[in-house]
Amino acid sequence: MRIYINLKSAGKRRPCLEKSLYVLPDGISSLRQLIEAIVLQETDRYNKQGEENMLVPFLTETEIANQSISGKVGFGQIYSNKKADPIKSVETALNGFEDGLFRVIVGGTEITQLDTPLEIQDGDVLTFIRLTFLAGRLW
Repeated sequence: MRIYINLKSAGKRRPCLEKSLYVLPDGISSLRQLIEAIVLQETDRYNKQGEENMLVPFLTETEIANQSISGKVGFGQIYSNKKADPIKSVETALNGFEDGLFRVIVGGTEITQLDTPLEIQDGDVLTFIRLTFLAGRLW
């Protein structure tokens, strides 16, 4: 199943919502399963990043322009040999949702519980909004 996810993080200089394509397995019926599937894909992508080494790395003018919008231009290399643990990453993401660090909106409706039944169709657009604390003290 192919879905699109709008990603928004407060305080970033990127566009308000940035759409990304994800291919998910069929049978996802709850927010918990959706988050697990996405996190497993992301940890796999992270762990594979940097495995493809170019003989002479370079960036095109377009890549430099796109990266300069975010304020950091680089080759996307990961210099640590440490790989992400998929199981721990899923646990962290689920805890983050329960702690209110990000919100999920499906079809214009915010999903507030991990075990809420979902009906996701091919081509649906979901929105993930990462929340950040304002400057100052929490107490």
